[in-house]
Amino acid sequence: MILKKGRYRYNGFYENWKSVKLGNFVDVNPKSFLPRKFKYVDLESVVGTKLISFREEIRESAPSRAQRVAQKGDVFFQTVRPYQKNNYLFDLNEDNYVFSTGYAQLRPKVDSAFLLARLQEEGFVNKVIERCTGTSYPAINSKDLSRISITIPEHFEEQTAIGTLFRTLDDLLSSYKDNLANYQSLKATMLSKMFPKTGQTVPEIRLDGFDAEWECVKMADIFQIIDGDRGKSYPGESDFSSFGHTLFLDTGNVKKTGLDFSTTKFISEEKDKELRNGKLILGDFILTSRGTLGNVAYYNEDIQKRYSSVRINSAMLILRPLLGDKISPDYILAVLRGNLISNFMKVNQVGSAQPHITKKEFSKIKVLVPSNIQEQQAIGAYFSNLDNLINSYQEKISQLETLKKKLLQDMFI
Repeated sequence: MILKKGRYRYNGFYENWKSVKLGNFVDVNPKSFLPRKFKYVDLESVVGTKLISFREEIRESAPSRAQRVAQKGDVFFQTVRPYQKNNYLFDLNEDNYVFSTGYAQLRPKVDSAFLLARLQEEGFVNKVIERCTGTSYPAINSKDLSRISITIPEHFEEQTAIGTLFRTLDDLLSSYKDNLANYQSLKATMLSKMFPKTGQTVPEIRLDGFDAEWECVKMADIFQIIDGDRGKSYPGESDFSSFGHTLFLDTGNVKKTGLDFSTTKFISEEKDKELRNGKLILGDFILTSRGTLGNVAYYNEDIQKRYSSVRINSAMLILRPLLGDKISPDYILAVLRGNLISNFMKVNQVGSAQPHITKKEFSKIKVLVPSNIQEQQAIGAYFSNLDNLINSYQEKISQLETLKKKLLQDMFI
């Protein structure tokens, strides 16, 4: 059966693609002899298309599922919960890796990188899911997998070109994710070391040039804390529209990294005038206080230019600074985005079903603040730069994943 090409195609290739059963161009679970010592790869060892871990085993005590001896070029397809798409191209010059029988081992007669990309494509994964059995752990057996028909280019050169493209995307994604994890780890470490620990008044790591003691203050001394309106005029679904006078923030708009306007809803000017509490002014901080707890955003000039009239919903608090230029906004953001809320939840044994923090509870939280505004600004700038790097990598990863998904849709039939 001959089929047409995908919507995107490399120049120089014109022949139609052919439909064949997977088992016709791969050897499925080729027989092999288990080495005495080996590196075992189970279903938790592959995330996406990356091998993240393995464990050393010896043949006599190895798990019974350790049976698939890897050879360079093999593709391992996750047969248990295949919708997770944790599939791996083994490209190492080693002969001592053994994979779990939770993977189908595919030794291709086509380009290996092309095969991996082909198996990640949503249409193929849906065919696999249709043939799965079981509910909690849906799975497909290797025989049924081998009977699924897919389309491939006639020419090996076209397969290689497509495979190389997706391999490059995967390598770039892996690099970005590693960098993201490193910066997130660095931030977690520095949050624990650049702020004083319990019972101490200076941090373990101090920026050069500062030596004054830090001051302990309550949140009520730093902020006017304002609830969202909860009165009878609180808007219902019929009051919202996709455009209007006043942006009405949902908790989904307040992320760990700030405000997200990918989805928005508005209320009319008339409805806005009916409400009392919950209207933002320039310089306010927003804290999610119910459900998704502890996400923080800052209402700065750039956002005010875009949305001049903004209200919070009843699952947030407005934190309105009282100290003016005696406290740095970036320092406050670093404090609020640090371990403040998680520590509160631990101390107060806040449950996970519907975690919340009230205005009264938040007002009593104590924090240590450098008396020197320049030290505040330096700490705030350090964590602001880290957050910008983290946000940058998160955005790059999101863009690449979107591009990969689009290409998987459009380069295959």
